[in-house]
Amino acid sequence: MTRATRVLVADDEPSIRFVLRETLTELGCEVEDVEDGEAALDALTRDEFDLAFLDIRMPGPSGLELLDHLNALKAAPAIVIITAQNTFENAVEAMKRGALDYLVKPFGIGEVEALVSKARRTRELEREVSQLRREVGRRVTPGERLVGKSTPMLEIFKTIGRVATRDVSVLVTGESGTGKELIARAIHAASGRAEKPFVAVNTAAIPRELLESELFGHERGAFTGAVGARSGRFRDADGGTLFLDEIGDMSADLQAKLLRVLQDGEVTPVGGSSPQAVDVRIIAATHRDLDRAVSDGSFREDLLYRLRVVPIDIPPLRERGEDVRALAEHFCARDGEALTGGRRVLSEGALARLAEHEWPGNVRELENAIKRALVLSSSELLSADDFAFLRGQESTEASGAGLVELVESAVEAALASGDDGRVYRELIESVERPLIETVLRHTEGNQIRAAALLGINRNTLRKKIGELGIRVPGRE
Repeated sequence: MTRATRVLVADDEPSIRFVLRETLTELGCEVEDVEDGEAALDALTRDEFDLAFLDIRMPGPSGLELLDHLNALKAAPAIVIITAQNTFENAVEAMKRGALDYLVKPFGIGEVEALVSKARRTRELEREVSQLRREVGRRVTPGERLVGKSTPMLEIFKTIGRVATRDVSVLVTGESGTGKELIARAIHAASGRAEKPFVAVNTAAIPRELLESELFGHERGAFTGAVGARSGRFRDADGGTLFLDEIGDMSADLQAKLLRVLQDGEVTPVGGSSPQAVDVRIIAATHRDLDRAVSDGSFREDLLYRLRVVPIDIPPLRERGEDVRALAEHFCARDGEALTGGRRVLSEGALARLAEHEWPGNVRELENAIKRALVLSSSELLSADDFAFLRGQESTEASGAGLVELVESAVEAALASGDDGRVYRELIESVERPLIETVLRHTEGNQIRAAALLGINRNTLRKKIGELGIRVPGRE
């Protein structure tokens, strides 16, 4: 006869203990409940449990502190952290320390049932999680905060917590502006390499003939202009993390050389003959469909396997509308003081207007929209009128005056924030999408006519449509 699942509930709220005890008992579990961390620790070290629900904040040791204590147990139970604050920090910290999942107050009975089923189904997997807990050291707070409350983002936060201390390659995918580099930095900051360099390279922004030298370094005299030796980004990142952005645009010959470095753990500078060992974790990112690129022969399948040990796909902002408010309030609080010298608040009307927009430029577009409103508004309370420039999909034909205003505000925001190096690329991206959408709409989706009108090659137009995720009129 199968032994009943033994569950411990630790929470200082009697109502929470009652609901969990009744629900778990109905599911056939044997339940013990306690009201503080000391009693929970005593029970967990005295008896063997399959699953434990631990409040993140209660008298005595907290749920997270108990997770650290449980690392020493040979048969640690699966842990669910109970929290009243649904935040990135709580999610990552709980998963990083080895929790099975976390439960947000107030919760539904269905959520509890799902967690019990998950614990029962993945008991074998929990042994791996216990090992993960033993490997985790003190938490290193990411330099930039990830923000999101939607289910997809919470799943990404959990993945970051699980993968951070596992020294494997990660491939981050998603449309332009979704925050792929921020995900990479969060993984690095929560890893054992956090004290070592994080080096980011946009492989699409560097000419192909220079990218090899940029990555692997070169010896003096290796080519015209090489007046001195250069270490290269791999050696710059030694001991840390190398973030290769837009990896899908890398040329075939460089893909082969990158694969060799990943296989051998050595780099040979351009013009050099002696390989040099490097210890680097690779996190790559792309907006392209690499499986399709493998099919059409533009990307190596063996390199994709090396890079995509753990995949993280970031949904576009239009598919996680509940994150818009949290992100907008975050950007407003973060940039308000720097750009205006005072506190700024978003009105409910402004938040409603932001929620209506589809955000083709994703989080980057939202960030710039908040900066623009902060710079141009004279009021402490930002209203819907401060976001009148967001006209939606049907008004992509901006007037010449509106375009000048857009450029002016973007430059002013960049100067005020000291955020150098991004304004040109972001302005081009903000204009390129509505331009192509407008032309396609006027040509009723005829791409040959649209390409001719734009003065570009049809293949270039098709590539832009795919990169920007543009919907072509008349296409199902």
